[in-house]
Amino acid sequence: MILVERVTKKFKKIPAVSDLSLEVGQGEVVGLLGENGAGKTTTLRMISTVLSPTEGRIVVDGMDTLQRPEEVRKRIGILFGGETGLYEKLTARDNIAYFGRLYGLEERTIRERTEELAKRFDMAGFLDRKVGGFSKGMRQKVAIARSVVHDPAVILFDEPTSGLDITSANMFRRLVQEFKAEGKTILFSSHIMSEVERLCDRAVILHRGELQYNGTLEALFATHGSRDLDEIFMNIVGAGGAR
Repeated sequence: MILVERVTKKFKKIPAVSDLSLEVGQGEVVGLLGENGAGKTTTLRMISTVLSPTEGRIVVDGMDTLQRPEEVRKRIGILFGGETGLYEKLTARDNIAYFGRLYGLEERTIRERTEELAKRFDMAGFLDRKVGGFSKGMRQKVAIARSVVHDPAVILFDEPTSGLDITSANMFRRLVQEFKAEGKTILFSSHIMSEVERLCDRAVILHRGELQYNGTLEALFATHGSRDLDEIFMNIVGAGGAR
């Protein structure tokens, strides 16, 4: 569902991502790990068509992101941490509906999907309130609902639980498990190693824009003779990493 082939992204000739290749299959949950500045957000933005690669190619659901960006956008849901993209003066319902229209959904479908998502994310109590006064957890629920209102096959999350309380973070983790059961493809970045260990089939570790590891967590644990993902991560990025 996601194919990244020999991708490099440079900003003013400085590489943020270098010669990166990875795949994420249908129904797979992959965690993207790396310290700040490792290239995680840049990678997600390229897959989402927000940025274009300097070199290489990216294919989502069989479509090249440079050749068919509009079609790619219809098939992915995107949530970048700290950037909910919600309109403060609109209600939660209106925010979701607005993005549903951007995805080309019919009004009846938007209403049905909004009610379904409100029930799923326990938003009924604030669905018709303006977003301006919402807590971070409430905003995140609306932002996730907005991101998946079109029922995308591929979902990209960038630090989705950053700053959330325990209840909201657990809601997100349950949601990932539900999406996986539905066969959706999920790639998400996180600094929370326990979250990655609980949710992910595989881990991709980046360091200074370069791939350091791409494989299952069990293989990673076996290679390092430890199940302490925090320690393993620090060993990899601290030493520059064996691939």
